[in-house]
Amino acid sequence: MKLLYFAWIRERTGHAEEEIDPPEGAETVADLIAWLKTRGEEYEHAFGTDGIVRAAIDRTHARMDAPIAGAREIAFFPPMTGG
Repeated sequence: MKLLYFAWIRERTGHAEEEIDPPEGAETVADLIAWLKTRGEEYEHAFGTDGIVRAAIDRTHARMDAPIAGAREIAFFPPMTGG
């Protein structure tokens, strides 16, 4: 699956996107984030504060408990504000 990183998440991970095979047991967005945090200091820095990062699965906003099975693309981005 393709992971996309936006704004300060992209800056902290050092990647705009990457292709990954999710590990066994990663069934939800939260599971995937927990695994990403184990991939190095830059990922821990990007995803270190629980509840801040938002996600979209195949271009649809998703909750942290959303299943990732069958997803082609998961995007991570910081919270957005309107105005």
